[in-house]
Amino acid sequence: MDLFAKSEWIWVSAGECADQYAEFCDILTYAGKCAVEMRLSCDSDYVLYINGSYVSSNQYGDYEHYKIYDVLDITPYLHMGENSIGILVYHCGVDTSRYLPAKAGLIYEVLSDGEILAYSSTQTRSRVSPTYATGNRVFVSSQLGYTFFYDATKATAEGFELSVCVEKHCEFFSRPIKKAKLLERRPMKAVTRCDDMHYLIDLGGETVGLPSLEFLSETEQALTVAWGEHIEDGGVRRVIGGRHFYFEYRATAGKNAFTEYMLRIGCRYLEVFSEAPIVLGYVGVRPQVYETEVRPVHFAKELDRKIYDICVNTLQCCMMEHYVDCPWREQALYAFDSRNQMLCGYFAFRDGNAAYARANLKLIGQDHRAGGLLSICYPCGTKLAIPSFSLYYLIAIKEYLEHTGDTGLAAELLAKMRGILDAFFANSKDGLVQRFEGGELWNFYDWSAFSEGTLGASESAEADAVINCLFVMALDAFESICGAVGAEFPYFGAAEQLRARIKEAFWCDDSGIFTMRRGREEYTALANALAILAGVVSGADAERVCEALASGRLVDCSLSMKVFAYDALLNTDMAHYRDFVIAEIRKNYGRMLEVGSDTVWETVNGASDFGGAASLCHGWSAIPIYIYHKLGMAK
Repeated sequence: MDLFAKSEWIWVSAGECADQYAEFCDILTYAGKCAVEMRLSCDSDYVLYINGSYVSSNQYGDYEHYKIYDVLDITPYLHMGENSIGILVYHCGVDTSRYLPAKAGLIYEVLSDGEILAYSSTQTRSRVSPTYATGNRVFVSSQLGYTFFYDATKATAEGFELSVCVEKHCEFFSRPIKKAKLLERRPMKAVTRCDDMHYLIDLGGETVGLPSLEFLSETEQALTVAWGEHIEDGGVRRVIGGRHFYFEYRATAGKNAFTEYMLRIGCRYLEVFSEAPIVLGYVGVRPQVYETEVRPVHFAKELDRKIYDICVNTLQCCMMEHYVDCPWREQALYAFDSRNQMLCGYFAFRDGNAAYARANLKLIGQDHRAGGLLSICYPCGTKLAIPSFSLYYLIAIKEYLEHTGDTGLAAELLAKMRGILDAFFANSKDGLVQRFEGGELWNFYDWSAFSEGTLGASESAEADAVINCLFVMALDAFESICGAVGAEFPYFGAAEQLRARIKEAFWCDDSGIFTMRRGREEYTALANALAILAGVVSGADAERVCEALASGRLVDCSLSMKVFAYDALLNTDMAHYRDFVIAEIRKNYGRMLEVGSDTVWETVNGASDFGGAASLCHGWSAIPIYIYHKLGMAK
């Protein structure tokens, strides 16, 4: 039977707007003979209830040309005769780092043994949600999207009308990975009762999932619930710049029990403010995890095992429908961040997390930004791009192919990769790639001096060592990919020519290192590490660069980019630099363990960076997993 053979895309008769919550209801009759499945897709997110019981939630991140539908077994929730279907659908409607705006809509069908029992149509009854505030439009962050306000006092069964048909043209694909598993509430490890109207809750560790509440209130009143990863001045920082790490809930008199099934949060601490006294039963999180099987490993030293474990925990916390950079602040899929996460996952998990990595690479490949470069995140609609991150995408595909042997995905994405490389050739002058001009192109390489670029402002078109070394690495990766899939490599000789031009332009013979830009004293560890990995130098020259990398006289890499510094050192002389690399990892990550962190940080400075907005759970920093395996320490 054809997918959605009778179904229509529908929405509420009131029409769509940004930050909108809509409710849909239907009836199905069950004869009790065969299994029943529901196929469902929406824009932007959903929660499905059968007979009032929660079944599933969370739309996969997608595009109209790559629209994902879920297949859900609803048999366990049915009884003989009539059964009610309830679907809450959220429409974001504005561009964020994890959502590309599209027309609001819901489509579904319920099937049993080839028979359609229910389907979306203009006969489906719907309404704008009376309990969720539509148009509240308070950003958690511009990357993550809106928070919510829920008013339990407005719950009613009234107000449903016939739905309207909406015009959406989508190409459907089934969800490429399994759904995340929803666990029971994580216990509150400690509760500080500041007073009857103010509580601080410690969950005991980083927790990613759905906020959940249970309490008694003698009166109707408003509560504000904030979340965060650390405590400052005795509480959670619920407002940081334009970010709002809180949601609002209006309570009924009596017992209140509520779980928010769409907005996921990452936190260790929650803070509750009420207008009148409450009796707190629970405030916390129901963890929602993508199930993985961690590969068992052993270490000679307990410190290394602990570092490894918090890195693995970080990887797991940063897996939702796709990889996320951090579960607290952004929940966004970046090409570079996910490259590090995939690389570590190949070693951390029994199956290399291959299916998950494949789905992420395919999702990134659906991006259709004009000009060849990838957008900054996926899916998103912003025109902003980080050119260097497009090059990491090719490196990630090469590594995926090497670790899995799956040539099918690489073959499917050949045209996308060629488009990226052609964009860099088009931005070259005198044989060198130039920094990209325009306020929508952020020449970011690292959170360190000379490497941060200028967000939101156009930079001059000038060559630098980092982008050119990365381009060589991407060309080499693409040549390897073409060889593996039996495709012709169209850029023969280009990498060798570029290596020569990089050496000529950026090598400082007196000091034996590379500068970022010609004629400037901009000596960074990242540029010099990439020069080794790109094959610009080897032998004695590479040894001189490594001496500089280990000396501390270069501008250091941040945690995420250390993977290149360590690879450069170990590839050049593993025996000589092994102890140096291990000692630095133990120093940097030991700091996190000393303060009780069970995840690894965005930067070595912890929460204080970026005006207090740095995350304490960041997937790109999990690189000790990879390095420990490379050194043979994880056995």
